[in-house]
Amino acid sequence: MKVRLLSIGKDRSGLYEPAVQEYASRLAHYTRFELLELPEAGGKKGKAPDAKAAEAEAILSRRKPQDLIVALDERGKLLDSVEFSRYVGKAQDGAKDLLLVIGGDEGLDERVRQSADLVLSLSKMTLPHRLARVVLVEQLYRAFTILKGEPYHK
Repeated sequence: MKVRLLSIGKDRSGLYEPAVQEYASRLAHYTRFELLELPEAGGKKGKAPDAKAAEAEAILSRRKPQDLIVALDERGKLLDSVEFSRYVGKAQDGAKDLLLVIGGDEGLDERVRQSADLVLSLSKMTLPHRLARVVLVEQLYRAFTILKGEPYHK
């Protein structure tokens, strides 16, 4: 199984990237994990729909036939850690890869949400996109420890 986390934009603050890299290195014990950062689509605030459409094209062009797309969206389904681990386990058992998608500042285009196999919300609260990335990578690590019956998740 391969897990790819695709996100729009970079962490300009430098606050979150060390945590993402820590969990990415931990994930290497369980799966092939790759971080993909796509640039934000240019444009002014008035052009946000065009930017989201361009980002959607870039995101969807990265989908491979064996991928299950998990799109993060505040209106998505809330899962606890065990439920998320079951989803990861089903993908693994079905010889599917995961393409996890975090949109840019304006969120995801509707085409990405409609193409997703799962639209996932990490919280009812709004999280900065870079913090959401840390939370998602940590939850992936937790999911694999749950699947392996290891003590981290307790």
